[in-house]
Amino acid sequence: MKLHIPSFGDGDAIPHAHAFGIIDEKQHVALGQNLNPHVVWSDLPPGTESLALVCHDPDVPSVGDDVNQEGRSVRANLPRVDFTHWVLVDIDPDLGEIKAGADSDSVTPRGKPGGQTAHGRRGRNDYTGWFAGDTVMGGSYNGYDGPGPPWNDERLHHYIFTLFALDCAALPVKGDFGRDETLAAMQGHILAEDAWTGTYTLNPALA
Repeated sequence: MKLHIPSFGDGDAIPHAHAFGIIDEKQHVALGQNLNPHVVWSDLPPGTESLALVCHDPDVPSVGDDVNQEGRSVRANLPRVDFTHWVLVDIDPDLGEIKAGADSDSVTPRGKPGGQTAHGRRGRNDYTGWFAGDTVMGGSYNGYDGPGPPWNDERLHHYIFTLFALDCAALPVKGDFGRDETLAAMQGHILAEDAWTGTYTLNPALA
């Protein structure tokens, strides 16, 4: 099977239009358009009943003490953890694509709802935890929300979009589910997978 994201080349920088945050000269960061990228697939294996799409950033700081703090920087050699940006399951293989902006066309304070859409069933992303307790932004974030790495991070962040071809029409996850639950439920059902990677930074020194 083949995954293609026409919005940017594999290994190239993700355009600002697809980001949650963009560089702002005065305040470091401003909200972006947050459009999900255009996703296209082809050459699915026989027996494919549904698709699942996951995007994660493996370059998130494991310790947040210096994150977005004036006069400090997040060291490039700091250990990193995963941050999930998109979970979508039960995608109809016959759709052939998810158009740019179909799952997200703006930053939505408190998050977009989970559940069924015209292009698949949304799962929870990790902005849910990031904004927990925030009186303005706190809520349940589902579907796509784009890059918004620390503006003082010395490391370029990578965003890995992985598409899975599955032998089941509906993945056995219900209610509030995220990447971990999705990956666990797919075990034994994966026929093939492919990935596409983009990069992003809010650090002017790296941009």
